[in-house]
Order: sequence, then structure tokens, then C-alpha cells
Amino acid sequence: MGGIEDDEPPSKRVKASSKEQRGLSNGKFLEKPANHSFAASMARPLALTSQGDDEVIGTKGVKKVEFVRIIAEALYSLGYSKTGACLEEESGIPFHSSTVTVFIQQILDGNWDGSLSSLHKIGIVEESVIKSASFMILQQKFFELLDHGKLMEALKTLRTEISPLEINSNRVRELSSFILSPAYRIIDGVSGQGMVKLKPRSQLLEDLQKLFPPTVMIPDRRLLQLVEQALDLQREACLFHNSSVGETSLFTDHHCGRDQIPSQTLQILQDHNDEVWYLQFSQNGKYLASSSSDNSAIIWEVDLDGKLSLKHRLIGHQKSVSCVSWSPNDDQILTCGLEEVVRRWDVSSGECLQVYEKGLIGLISCNWSPDGKCVFSGLTDKSIIMWGLDGKEIESLKGQKTIRISDIQLTSDGKLIVTICKETMILLIDRESRNERCIEEDQMIVSFTLSKDNKYLLVSLVNEELHLWNIQGHIRLVAKYKGHRRSRFIVRACFGGLDQSFIASGSEDSQVYIWHRGSGELIETLEGHSGAVNCISWNPANPHMLASASDDRSIRIWGLKQLHVKQKGKGKLVSGNENGNGVHYCNGATT
Repeated sequence: MGGIEDDEPPSKRVKASSKEQRGLSNGKFLEKPANHSFAASMARPLALTSQGDDEVIGTKGVKKVEFVRIIAEALYSLGYSKTGACLEEESGIPFHSSTVTVFIQQILDGNWDGSLSSLHKIGIVEESVIKSASFMILQQKFFELLDHGKLMEALKTLRTEISPLEINSNRVRELSSFILSPAYRIIDGVSGQGMVKLKPRSQLLEDLQKLFPPTVMIPDRRLLQLVEQALDLQREACLFHNSSVGETSLFTDHHCGRDQIPSQTLQILQDHNDEVWYLQFSQNGKYLASSSSDNSAIIWEVDLDGKLSLKHRLIGHQKSVSCVSWSPNDDQILTCGLEEVVRRWDVSSGECLQVYEKGLIGLISCNWSPDGKCVFSGLTDKSIIMWGLDGKEIESLKGQKTIRISDIQLTSDGKLIVTICKETMILLIDRESRNERCIEEDQMIVSFTLSKDNKYLLVSLVNEELHLWNIQGHIRLVAKYKGHRRSRFIVRACFGGLDQSFIASGSEDSQVYIWHRGSGELIETLEGHSGAVNCISWNPANPHMLASASDDRSIRIWGLKQLHVKQKGKGKLVSGNENGNGVHYCNGATT
């Protein structure tokens, strides 16, 4: 397949107890433990490590007062008002202070003067918070007065109470317009042109709650938020979490098995006549496109059973096809010949719709604008061109914006162009301001790919490392991945799996390498190819499908391992934790 010296750029390769029941008058039953001492032994009091208002429970410094208040909030939010009141009475710990309770009732009753007075007594230290809360309360008073036709009282409130706060002057002017213009109407519910929505007082309380310190008013559904955060952290720490199907129990810690990672060859595609350099799944996961040094590209269709079949062979390039790019809605695809031209194809018919070329200057990369109305390409003269679909040049970025061995990508909002501008540097170009930021590596860059959320850039280097960069705000290196082999050729990596929690890369030792993105741990090496693995693509719609392209002229489709099980005397193939209908479960859940 040909090689070059190590100090040269990567080659394109011209390439559960029993219970008693008591009946109720409504026909329902209350269940009561038959043995109270047994129940008491199963629910032992939490050990206290300190006394007084700062009593701490457990080993992590959890304050008892906060713990009880959060439980009370959860009970009230679930509608268990009597149980919440019982908890307050038995624990002696009130859900809210008496002053806050009075304040809440005053807001609900529309006692604006009383609520403003109580506001200064509920324990808020920051004057700016008190002013903002006062503004919100008085604004509600203002709108309710207007709603009741009390124009002069509303005007008085604006002049003598709202304006003296000396905050949010723009909003004060807007409020003035509601008095001056009779075209405005104050309504409940829907807001529209010439209408202003009057908030329910309960909504005002919710807004105030968000403004106040949590020690004053506990955030809504706080216990549920803490539980969900704990579940998220467990999933993120799980090396093999790769399924959104199945229940997650609060009674056990989260755990997934290795069988959630696609690691078995399910299909081998051998329709290319030479090395397969590049491949990419469509955004909807229904197609796979591959390109080869045989001067062709192929569109494969993924059927409902996960099998791929050849849909179209795209013929027309005079040189090796170095890369492909799917349109935002997956109905068209771009192919780029090696330092040649870019072609645009219709996915349904396989027809070539347009050829993009610029005289004797070769094109080396291609991608779409997020709206699908423009095509971007890097050129051998180190410029970047934006084309209209009709092939007309719209814009050109001159200077050293790209190199001969290059990738080009755009963020999903279309604001940022990412390209390799030097052997060790990646350029991030703001399309509106033309401001440029850069990522500079110590080693030569082989390739890069952008995460789906536009936050991260995965960079492959010649020293057999993958670097993960956070490109939001201040650019910083956040992780490194090692283990794969690369000495002479372009080897590409990708994000993949559920929530793009994994990193996969090709390798010159004929294997596919998979790392857990968060921990950086190498969790799988997939064997099967007999030549260098050039490119990997993870199906964005199916976290259990992975494709790899190799110099052995084949594409391998990887899925979950098949297990032989017995069912009514007959052998059956089931994938991993699959329940027999193609649904894969995590956390040991079963049907």
C-alpha cells in the first residue's frame, strides 16, 4: 500500500414480609407491618456526628436540618401534605421559617405592602437581591392594578415605588407605555400582539424562589434533582454504559456489562476493489457511505434488521476518493477526489447533481453548511471556498487556511469553521467576525473530528495519541487516549455510542481501539481486519453499531456479541442483554 518515512506527513495514500390489611371506607386498603420490631430493625436511625442546629448525619457532612427540609419539600411537591406536616411536627424542623411562611401567604393573598415588609426579615443579606425581588413584587402589583382598571393607582405605584428602586430602567419605560397606550390589554393565559400576560401569583413565587438563596426557600424538586444528579454521575462513571433502554433502579448502584459495546463482526462488506479510506454514517443512521482508492464511493442502506446492502456505487472521480460528507437532511452527499474535484450526489437516485472545481487547483476536503445551502471545500492553494449548490463561488478565505492533508468541519450553528492550517496547528475561524483562534500541538496532526454538541475536538497525532480539546470559551486540553498504532498513514478516530461516551480509532495493526471518553480507559480492541484500519464511524442512531474501513478492501460492521441460548428446545441467537426483540437493557434490568 506504499509508505513514507516517519518524519514525513501522514500519507493520503494516493489514499421485599407479610402484612395485615385494614379496610377503608373508600374501598382501598392501608397496609401495616405485622411485626413492628422487624420494621424498626430494618430502618435504623442515622448516626449523628454533632449536636444542635449543625447536627451532621452520615460520613459526608450532610446537615440534618437541610436533609429533613429537603425531604419535606419532596413530600409536599408529591402532594403528601399531611405526611410533610407530620415530618415537620415530629422532627421539630420547619420546612420554612415562620417569616417565610408569612411572606408566601402574603404573596398569594396579594398583600403587597406586607410582603415587601416581610422581604426584609426573611434572611436575605444581599441588597441587590432584595431590590430585584421588590421590583418583581411591585411589577405584579402594577399589572394587577391595571387589570382591575385602577389606572391612577398603577401610575402611583410606578412613580413612587418602582422607579425609586433605580434598577431595570428599560423595563420601567416599558411599564410606562402600558399606561400611556390604550392599545395594550392585560390578560391571563395567552400573550400576543398588544397583549401582556399577567402572571399567576404562584408563578411569581416560583420566580422569587429562583432569585432567593436556597437557605431561604428550598429550590423546587430539590431532592429529585439530587437523585438525578447521582444517577447521571453513576452512568458517566460506568465504563460500558451504552443503552438508554431499561429501567434504572434507585435500590442498586448502576452497572453495565462489557456486552453493551459493539465488539463482534456481524457483517463484512467487500464491494470495493481497493483500500477503503473513509466512511461515515448518515445522521439518521439509515445509510453508510464509504470511499476508496478504487476511485469510487458507495452508499450502503441499513435495513430494519441492521443488515447493510449496496444502494449505489458512485462513479465519476478520476482519482482516489479521499472523503465523503452527508447533507444535513441526508438526502445528498458530497465526495472529494484526492486533490481533484468535489461531486454532489442525490442519495435516492445515485445521480451526480453538481461538480465543484476551480481550474487546475485541486480540492482536498468538503463539508456542508448547516442549512444545506452551501458547500465548503479546502483547496491545494491553502484557501477555503464556499460554493452555492449551483457550483458558483460565493466566498473565498485566502491565506494559509488549510494544508494539503486536511479536514474541514463546521459547527452545527454554522458560526465556526475548523480546519488544519499548519502541520501542528488547527484553526477555528469565526465566520461573522473573522476572528481566529488556534490549537497548537507539539506533534504533527493527522486528522480531527468535532463532537455533536460542538464543544469538543478530537485530534489524532503522529505520536500515536488522541487529544480531546474543549473549544468552548477558553481552549483547553481535557484528555489523552493512547494504545493504537500509527506510523505512516492517515488513521481517523470518532466519537460514538450513547451520548458520544466513547472514542474509537483505527490503527495500523489492523485493530479497532475503543476508549471510555470520560475516564480515558481503553476498554476494547477489536480484531478481524487483515490490513491497517483507516477510519471508524459509529452509527449516531444506533449505539450498538460500529463500522470500520481497512486497507484489506473491506468494511466491517460491528455489533453486540451473539449468545447461544436455548428456547423451548431450539437454539437461538440473542445479542448481549437483548430480550429477544432487539431491545438491549442496562443495569441488569430484565423484562
